Amino acid sequence: MYKIRRICVYCGSGIGADSAFVNAANKLGKVLVDNNIELVYGGASVGLMGTIAKSVLENGGKVIGIIPKSLVGKEVALTELTDLRIVNTMHERKILMTELSDGFIAMPGGFGTLEEIFEIITWAQLGFHNKPCSLLNINGYYDHLLKFLDHTVDQHFIEKEHYKMVIVDTYPELIISKFKKYSAPNIDKAKWALNNKILL
Repeated sequence: MYKIRRICVYCGSGIGADSAFVNAANKLGKVLVDNNIELVYGGASVGLMGTIAKSVLENGGKVIGIIPKSLVGKEVALTELTDLRIVNTMHERKILMTELSDGFIAMPGGFGTLEEIFEIITWAQLGFHNKPCSLLNINGYYDHLLKFLDHTVDQHFIEKEHYKMVIVDTYPELIISKFKKYSAPNIDKAKWALNNKILL
């Protein structure tokens, strides 16, 4: 069984248009605590970011927030965290979040959320880490994105084996269950490169 101590959650600094997003953030926070898993996130007190952090704290869990100096004022850092780390750049933030976490979940969010989850999935594809990555698809939020990703597979820009690395579910508890059973795929990079006419 894959051991999970901490999970990084990427999500919006706004709450979105659907109350289900806030409800899901509160539920995910409780699910993390129920499974004795600490939260790693972007350190803000607002939006879904603040919602999930507060949920974990209110349920007796631990939260590590990581935020760049330039965003401390703009995003209103949540100072009540178990551990708030202020870094110099966004790159430092993302690297530290990656190092501290055993898995990654993207809740609904905007450009930042999408950029973060796609980068961490890409790192998994390249073999830079072997940690599970997922989309928490609340009320079909990621349906159009998933349809587009199906298209990228059909057009041979993403391999089926790589796409299968992305865990998708609508229920936080099922994602955690899948994380615990996760085993990174053993992909033959030489064969993949040959099929795509790439020289290693």
